[in-house]
Amino acid sequence: MPENTIPQLNALIADLTVFYQKLRHYHWNVSGERFFELHAKFEEIYTGVGDTIDELAERIIGLDGVPVHTLAHVLDTASLSEDESLPAAAEMVQRTVADLETLNSRILEVIAAGEAADDRTTVNLLDDIRDGFEGHLWMLKAWLKE
Repeated sequence: MPENTIPQLNALIADLTVFYQKLRHYHWNVSGERFFELHAKFEEIYTGVGDTIDELAERIIGLDGVPVHTLAHVLDTASLSEDESLPAAAEMVQRTVADLETLNSRILEVIAAGEAADDRTTVNLLDDIRDGFEGHLWMLKAWLKE
């Protein structure tokens, strides 16, 4: 049944919410000679993540569920960690890559649950989200090779 994917979707929203805030932190605090490109890139990614959170929440509502909606619940549910440090630019990119890889793994788990529940709408939505994350991963990994 499609509604069986609601808990996994909520866990994904929680992770994405932590990731979103981490990207905003990096956007605000990046410095150095690559400031302009990374400042813009972090904003590009967090803007897309914000849209993704909204899409997933609307999917949960469409399944007659309630999306995770308090910061306390987000932090209790998320598997990603906040970043209280002020890392150097390259470390910010490395941590973003690691989080995107974790998110892609989580998305694959929710896709598998959606397929088992015959929930094509959720699977199609997540396929598109994962494709976008793969593009970000490719670019950030290429940036790290410099």
